[in-house]
Amino acid sequence: MKDTVFIESFEERVKNTIEKYRLIEAGERVAVACSGGKDSTAALYILDKLGYNPDAVIIDLEIGEYSGKNLENLRGFCAGKGIKLHAISIKDAVGHTIPFISAAMSREGFGPCHACGILKRWLLNKMAREMGFDKVATGHNLDDEAQNIFMNFVQGNLGFCAGLGPVSGHAEGGMFVERIKPLYFCPEEETRRYSQIIGFPVVYEPCPLSADTFRTFIKGELDNLEAAMPGAKRNMADNLVAMLPALRRQYKQSGKMRKCRKCGEPSRSEVCRACELLGRWG
Repeated sequence: MKDTVFIESFEERVKNTIEKYRLIEAGERVAVACSGGKDSTAALYILDKLGYNPDAVIIDLEIGEYSGKNLENLRGFCAGKGIKLHAISIKDAVGHTIPFISAAMSREGFGPCHACGILKRWLLNKMAREMGFDKVATGHNLDDEAQNIFMNFVQGNLGFCAGLGPVSGHAEGGMFVERIKPLYFCPEEETRRYSQIIGFPVVYEPCPLSADTFRTFIKGELDNLEAAMPGAKRNMADNLVAMLPALRRQYKQSGKMRKCRKCGEPSRSEVCRACELLGRWG
């Protein structure tokens, strides 16, 4: 009974977030960006359960056995639920695996997640737009958002917070597909508990390339803060949401959106960040 009450409460919170922030409108096609982990699998499962008929999209980062197991798990899950899965190899898309790219970037002083984040966002937007999706749902949870807020403040990037919130991105000229976060107010530990109760076939270990990142350090500091001051992470997210209108007015990007001269994807520069990144290796 205790687990049943928790499941109902968790799913109701997700449902309320979708409705309150109008994450999905009637008739919209939704793709869930999946990694094979607990959070994106939970988002996919709940959106399907709520009747939104989502597709799953996964980018195979080709990080050895880790990526192989995630892809295998997701394929089995989608097959069992009758959910359409779209999978693409990062190597097929850009010519290199993430371990190769991360190693090359580390020699230039960048952490392993830097290039991965840029390339995944670029590919997801490209795939979602070409396949006609209206929204891309991600598995970002409350802890992820609190970490993003904290990192931006610590690094002096307050303007980056304007791109956070339950709904991020925009549909300027039809070039961007909006990204939504149904698990926005769900703490990571609750998402883990939900995943374990339902019995999702997922890998719970973090990405093997992320062990020594700045985000990992920030996560530890926020966990300590939450232990000393329960509700701190939720307070950060609530205050960010309240400030978003003002932040987006203050930091509204100027300049006409153009197409990258190399790949044709949206960019505010002549060459987008993904192509600038990939151009480092020819």
